[in-house]
Amino acid sequence: MSASADETLVHVLWINAGLSCDGDSVSLTAATQPSIEEIALGALPGLPGVAFHWPLISYEVGDDFMDWFWKADAGELEPFVLVVEGSIPNENISGDGYFSGFGNERRLDGKTQFGDQPMTTNAWIDRLAPKAWAVLAVGTCATYGGIHAMAGNPTGAMGVPDYLGWKWKSKAGLPIVCVPGCPVQPDNLSETILYLLYQATGAAPMIPLDDALRPTWLFGQTVHEGCDRAGYYEQGDFATEYGSPKCIVKLGCWGPVVKCNVPKRGWMNGIGGCPNVGGICIGCTMPGFPDKFMPFMDEPPGSRVSAAASGLYGNLIRPLRSITARTLDKEPSWRHKRKELTTGYERPWR
Repeated sequence: MSASADETLVHVLWINAGLSCDGDSVSLTAATQPSIEEIALGALPGLPGVAFHWPLISYEVGDDFMDWFWKADAGELEPFVLVVEGSIPNENISGDGYFSGFGNERRLDGKTQFGDQPMTTNAWIDRLAPKAWAVLAVGTCATYGGIHAMAGNPTGAMGVPDYLGWKWKSKAGLPIVCVPGCPVQPDNLSETILYLLYQATGAAPMIPLDDALRPTWLFGQTVHEGCDRAGYYEQGDFATEYGSPKCIVKLGCWGPVVKCNVPKRGWMNGIGGCPNVGGICIGCTMPGFPDKFMPFMDEPPGSRVSAAASGLYGNLIRPLRSITARTLDKEPSWRHKRKELTTGYERPWR
């Protein structure tokens, strides 16, 4: 927990009990711009005090940890940001059981007691979302359903926007904020958390989101636009096997149509990222993932036409560029040690 001069304290209630692998929580620990430590300790100018109630790092366990969520439900934590990690199952079809839960139900019989029945993840979202200052869905499972929402799944899984509604607004008037990724890119998530905290204190305007509720400054460009292999695509020069530095579209990369900034930002501390290390983009930040991007490792259908056109263009442009390149590899003719000066300079005196 951190403190600030204006004594504003924002609670961050993190539910990682959706259908998930906790990969987004683990990923956030690798953030460096900013790091989660900088946010939690208030090491950045103008940052409000922050109290994280996050299973990954909390010292509190059991009922002591869950008590913060019940306080939020009772209206005793203001303001708070609700973070949801993992896809949301359809508990209407779970029958006598349940698909996912987070702590136990609470009953009040003169004193605080906990029941034996689990509190479903859905019930917590139903209770807390209307009271939250903002709702943040992290990772593709929470944003759009992800792996658990594939065709044929038995849980009816979905993302938070499908569960609450794509036009849902928080009590502060914020849409659901989605930061997708499988897992989420660490700095994308920490930067979004930072933005929301500044907005909570009035130090930042309304967070700009695209139609898929992603922050526009993070997801406004395609993988292809930030990829250092894009020049090969434009020249129609494609890799035919892994390990090549050339464009990997023909090996199955969906980069030309996928909204993601990993090639520019890297994965951790500016290093790595799928195409940067030779891996194809499989579209994990997109609402249609994974169904619309399968089978993986196969040339995307749309790329066959564009790659063919790029190949025709490349066959023409590469020889022309090689001619230009050869002339640029030679020094200008006026650089010599002969007696006459041939730079075009005229002396003002004789």
